[in-house]
Amino acid sequence: MSTLLHNACTFLFVPANRPERLAKALASGADMVIADWEDAVAPDDKPAARIALEAALQPLSAPERGRLLVRINAGGTPWFDDDVQALARLVAAGAAGAVVPKAESAAVLQQIAAAAGPRCALVPLVESVAGLDAADALARAPQVARLAFGHLDFQVDAGMQCSEDESELLPLRLELVLASRRAGLARPVDGVTTDTQDSVRIQGDTQRALRMGFGAKLCIHPAQVATVNQVFAPSDQAVAHAGAVVQAMQAARGGVCTVNGKMVDAPILHMARQTLARHAWALQRMERAD
Repeated sequence: MSTLLHNACTFLFVPANRPERLAKALASGADMVIADWEDAVAPDDKPAARIALEAALQPLSAPERGRLLVRINAGGTPWFDDDVQALARLVAAGAAGAVVPKAESAAVLQQIAAAAGPRCALVPLVESVAGLDAADALARAPQVARLAFGHLDFQVDAGMQCSEDESELLPLRLELVLASRRAGLARPVDGVTTDTQDSVRIQGDTQRALRMGFGAKLCIHPAQVATVNQVFAPSDQAVAHAGAVVQAMQAARGGVCTVNGKMVDAPILHMARQTLARHAWALQRMERAD
């Protein structure tokens, strides 16, 4: 799995049948771009969408291709086999891999991995009760990079009617965080915020994701990307405190010490290092944009 996919904080969807939007999506500041063959494309348009995406890949640079994932259609649908064949060609040309919707079976992930080759990273999208039940198996399947939460489809499948703050989904989000940790994966990717104009909502949703242990968020509009990136990038104050913690622990030769009147021990040091790692990734993103 690439370092980029491991650290990515923003995953921006773009319809694969609108290839003219691909360049804008790649220039949006999103870490990864997901070209969508599933929900964004009508059934009759899916064959043309495959052709359009393969053509749109040709003028892209190697780094741009490495930021591209494809959301294929789910296993068991009429389009799955053709999608996997086209995916294999895209991965051979430098695309990063696939987002797998309605993921419920490790066997389906193994089928995709075998067909698309060892370079194909997989991001299973947990969107059903059966998918949640299989979360540990999905996380441990070959070539899986991260889990992602499709919370809107999940609510439909479970018959839920969530409040605006989605508090009913907190235990389910936690299950994905824990399954990812048990499998040694990068932190999972939280679901979309459907209101593309409400910056307060996208900020709040992303802050909740960060607090719960998610490391990224799905985006449906370029306007959401900057806010999500900003939330996942630690503040200057947090970076300064993390640096002070690391220095203090080094001076104490790994023993317990205090920073700003608060005790610092091994767990605090680990969190400080995580903060500095997120800061380093944010700086890399800025350098890439330049």
